[in-house]
Amino acid sequence: MTARPQRMHRLAGVDIGTLTCRLLIADLPSAGPFKELRSERRILRLGEGVDQTKRLSSAAMDRVIQCLREWQEIIVTHQVDAATAVATSAVRDAANRDEFLERVKREAGFDVEVITGDEEARRTLLGIRSGLPASVTDVLALDIGGGSTEFILDRPGQHPVMRSIDIGVVRLGERLLRHDPPTDDEVHRAREWVARETKAAVADMGKFQAVTFVGTAGTITSLAAIAQELPAYEPARIHNYKLQLATILGLEHTLLSRKQADRVGLPGLEKGREEVIVAGAIIIRTVMETLGMSSVLVSDLGLREGVLIDLANRMR
Repeated sequence: MTARPQRMHRLAGVDIGTLTCRLLIADLPSAGPFKELRSERRILRLGEGVDQTKRLSSAAMDRVIQCLREWQEIIVTHQVDAATAVATSAVRDAANRDEFLERVKREAGFDVEVITGDEEARRTLLGIRSGLPASVTDVLALDIGGGSTEFILDRPGQHPVMRSIDIGVVRLGERLLRHDPPTDDEVHRAREWVARETKAAVADMGKFQAVTFVGTAGTITSLAAIAQELPAYEPARIHNYKLQLATILGLEHTLLSRKQADRVGLPGLEKGREEVIVAGAIIIRTVMETLGMSSVLVSDLGLREGVLIDLANRMR
């Protein structure tokens, strides 16, 4: 591997999500932006069925552990100073989470930290803040995951206000969107649920209409890619892209009018996200309408980057 300067940490972080698992290996200096060395993400659906059964299935655990074993080998070859792994909603909610964590430790060599919704929001904010334009100060950030969604209000000089709700693309789809494509009644009930939980989440946040609304994670980055009809994922064209509510309405209509099989190959839509993108579109549209937001600034940085920044801060 290439030599790295003094006071530079080479770190690896793994985010084990309800829908997607992500790996990031990067060099982090004591000041300034980090240098990405390796980045991967795989849609593995660890949280499949957890909303109903409260258990991680053997097949889902096997998929994730096989991926983590491969990533452990990659991490070793990069000779990192430290590595960390976190798990979110699916593992938080699973009655058999200890079995999963023990298997991950034994078979893949990771000590996984199961983080709360508030801690997930805190680290996500670290990632988002690391890539915002200098002109952006007051922020309301939205992180739509597979099992939960986090709201983060952050104003310089004030403690961030963080709220997590138990609605994510996998959970919403499994609980309410049973048909392909969803029926009007299913969509209506989904909107009602998202609107109700959104209002409760922001009830004590005060006035936030003047802040910059920022969105991160796969739903929002995918919609930004579809809006631009990108044939391949281009972080530089997605990061800090302004996605208009009017555009989201059009994309949602297109997605709801197609069956899952007919969404395959849609320019900009990541393979494996054909089923959950409808739930994601419903969530972001409903949240924006509930909050009175006309656009969202897309961040390609989030929890995965925040996990590394947090690890670097603790090492210092």
